[in-house]
Amino acid sequence: MDELLLRSLTPGVLGILVRRGADFAAAEDAVQDALVEAVRVWPAEPPRDPKGWLVTVAWRRFLDTARADTARRRREDLVDEEPAPGPAPGADDTLRLYFLCAHPSLSPSSAVALTLRAVGGLTTRQIAEAYLVPEATMAQRISRAKRTVRGVRFDRPGDVATVLRVLYLVFNEGYSGDVDLAAEAIRLTRQLAAVIDHPEVAGLLALMVLHHARRAGRIASDGTLVPLAEQDRGRWDTTSIAEGVEILQAALARDRLGEFQAQAAIAALHADAPTAGETDWVQIVEWYDELVGLTGNPVVRLNRAVAVGEADGPRAGLAALAALDDSLPRYSAVAAHLHERDGDLVRAARLYAEAAHRAADVAERDHLTRQAARLNTRLRH
Repeated sequence: MDELLLRSLTPGVLGILVRRGADFAAAEDAVQDALVEAVRVWPAEPPRDPKGWLVTVAWRRFLDTARADTARRRREDLVDEEPAPGPAPGADDTLRLYFLCAHPSLSPSSAVALTLRAVGGLTTRQIAEAYLVPEATMAQRISRAKRTVRGVRFDRPGDVATVLRVLYLVFNEGYSGDVDLAAEAIRLTRQLAAVIDHPEVAGLLALMVLHHARRAGRIASDGTLVPLAEQDRGRWDTTSIAEGVEILQAALARDRLGEFQAQAAIAALHADAPTAGETDWVQIVEWYDELVGLTGNPVVRLNRAVAVGEADGPRAGLAALAALDDSLPRYSAVAAHLHERDGDLVRAARLYAEAAHRAADVAERDHLTRQAARLNTRLRH
């Protein structure tokens, strides 16, 4: 059973049903029923036209549901409108589905879940496992999201920035259960890039590909987190790095800089350095300056302080850090790193322990705890 084929066909089938007049929520349910039927039937009887088969089955499931409604006249009209069997239309409604699933009325978690179901073709169980929540909880979240977007029409262009943020949220979830969400986010972003010509879509795709290329070096064999400076760069995927750089260069050439392109440029400079010591920190600081100008994001300023500390020395990094709110996530960890580089091991050890206490991620917490223990051992000797 080609699960990837099924998932790639999902948005097109759903889009056809919606274009024929089906309500999004009912159409999405019908498509899920058709996917289940495909899993049951296709191994023994593979169809000549998989998309057309799914459209036919999903439309009939939708009609079965419509026949149970009280609106008899509309029900009869839908039956009369049933198209003759044949190849599915070639129109691509994927972009409309992206905008619908990233509707501003949805919470980020609901937008992510709906995108994975409607555009990604994942089952509720797969999404629930990926997010480590019960299937019933995820089913309720998806149902609420579908109710929220019921009746939404596309009279105006959608917000590309919102769609990209949803995809970036998916990517940052990484891997859990039997679904690799980072790989899924890359697949969906490639799909989006195929139907919309936008430099920030390319920027996000480049950023994802470049980050993903370093994945094998991030975790040691015992499951511990490996900082960027200590990673074995021989384990990085050089083919993916080359692809990410090529995508980024094409986007930057259009001279419409956005935050994802700037982030990808920083990732490319890290990926391009043969060793940690050869990293072009001066240029990275320049890109962070661009990113601060684009976003004003305090977390970006925090990351910039790290880069300044590498480019101009730890005192300069600490000066940049002093202008920021110490309640920011990872503030203590950055401060610990800079104070250690400045030679203040006592303060650095205390800050590493404080950062470990605040860390939400288990791997990061363990790493920071080890850093504090390492410095405390040095201080005792």
